[in-house]
Amino acid sequence: MSSQPRIERRAAVTPSPALIEEVRSPLLARLLASRGLDDASQAKYGLDNLPDPLLLKGIDAALDLLHEAREAQWSILVVGDFDADGATSTALALRALRLFGYTKVDFLVPNRFTYGYGLTLPLVEVAAERRPQLIITVDNGVSNHRGVNRARELGIRVLITDHHLPGPQLPPADAIVNPNQPGCGFPSKALAGVGVIFYLMLALRGRLRSAGLLPDPEPNLAALLDLVALGTIADVVPLDHLNRTLVQQGLLRMRKGHASPGLQALCEVARRDSKHLLSGDLGFAIGPRLNAAGRLDDMALGIRCLLADNLTQARQLAERLDTLNKQRREIEQGMQEEALHALEQLRHRLDGDLPNGLVLLDPSWHQGVIGILASRIKERLHRPVAILTQESEGILRGSCRSIPGFHMRDALERIESRHPGLIARFGGHAMAAGLSLPEENFKPFALAFAELAEEWLSPEQLDAVLLSDGPLAADEYELEVAVQLQRAVPWGQAFPEPLFDDEFIIRERRAVGERHLRLQLLHTSGRQLEAIAFNVEGPLADPVYQRGRFAFRLGVNRYWNEPRLQLMVEAFLPN
Repeated sequence: MSSQPRIERRAAVTPSPALIEEVRSPLLARLLASRGLDDASQAKYGLDNLPDPLLLKGIDAALDLLHEAREAQWSILVVGDFDADGATSTALALRALRLFGYTKVDFLVPNRFTYGYGLTLPLVEVAAERRPQLIITVDNGVSNHRGVNRARELGIRVLITDHHLPGPQLPPADAIVNPNQPGCGFPSKALAGVGVIFYLMLALRGRLRSAGLLPDPEPNLAALLDLVALGTIADVVPLDHLNRTLVQQGLLRMRKGHASPGLQALCEVARRDSKHLLSGDLGFAIGPRLNAAGRLDDMALGIRCLLADNLTQARQLAERLDTLNKQRREIEQGMQEEALHALEQLRHRLDGDLPNGLVLLDPSWHQGVIGILASRIKERLHRPVAILTQESEGILRGSCRSIPGFHMRDALERIESRHPGLIARFGGHAMAAGLSLPEENFKPFALAFAELAEEWLSPEQLDAVLLSDGPLAADEYELEVAVQLQRAVPWGQAFPEPLFDDEFIIRERRAVGERHLRLQLLHTSGRQLEAIAFNVEGPLADPVYQRGRFAFRLGVNRYWNEPRLQLMVEAFLPN
């Protein structure tokens, strides 16, 4: 059961001569121009043109608070989140503050199964046991009114750093730094939580320098960009120019062997050579291992790995993260099989059709994995999906994923406005959201979700579309071209990796594992090319089809350290 994608070509955009000169490649310039980039300066990724941190609303109040904390050596507790962005944000805050001479700094990250997300009331009570004078939230806090109020009642100052969209009212914190809060003039609204705390630390370094409070030699915050790169990619925020710059600089440091011990160890267990690290490796290999701690156990394990001072300690922690990730994959596979079986039964009951919006419930599904399952089903069927499981007696917890045209947070808000009390609480953004609701409200919620998807989505929007950059010239099927495209810019959310399409004859198919195929393809130019396709189903798996249109990416096969060009097949439409 899957949705066959349609291949469409991007509108042709002629790059400016200045852009071609800057990137020294007509092909790369064409790819960048088709993604809306035509200013040559936007193809430069140096740190000398970063926006001024002082443009962030609330930064002055935050710096005043941190300056006072440094002079008086307050006890500071950094409260993080249980995903990769939260973990990297927490590690970056601790490492930077310690470099700046703060001596009483610790962290607390909520266990998702006990406390839920953010600075909740119960978590504040736990935090208070450590007697902090200042709480700094990273990647959370902007929606935690009750928790902030309780902290203030206990005499604890609160500094919120976050990037999530705030509600109509902000919590009564001592300072809030969030580029998405009303009235903030910072030019980028796409920073991840780790990007926000990095920017605050940049500004703090300047304040402490002016006050003569910096250690000698002055700390180099560029050493923390590996954390910024990982958190930014793993949180799937849009890669605008600022985020591309931060990620590219982090990748360059890692490729040169300057990653922290924790990230080096994570690369090792993920079998990734840091010399060739790409943004995709952060998103699909490193990030999931870090996230596994928050999904199945306690993200404190992941944070300790990122904070490790030596490779021996980091390797021990990374091995534990890798083991958790293997367990997560096993759990996910079983849940996915159960979900697909339930959807097949639903399709049968509806005479072959599925609703525009899918809602599935199984009380036995793991709370830490329902988000991944929602993503897998969404990718497979190209529909908005809500996956729910049992949170506690009488309460369901859900994770939602969406497609273009169905803003998930707005959808949940609309459902709540039409059916007050149906949803207990929710939060999120356009493509992903979380919610909880009383168990007895499951059926009316599923109905309301499906009805809204019918209203908002046309049949055309339910068709999965692969946007292609068109065919390559015969002389562009080269290893050097693939390497240049991979390393020239970090590709990712809202700045997709180049995808090409062309007609090929299949000369050879060879099974690799249970569901993968290694292919030999013949191009119309007479060039024979190596290709690989993962998780193959449909026409490509059927040897009756010998030619067709392939959508593919240029990849590099580094098996046995002999790099070769390899096409990474994304779709196949037979002739």
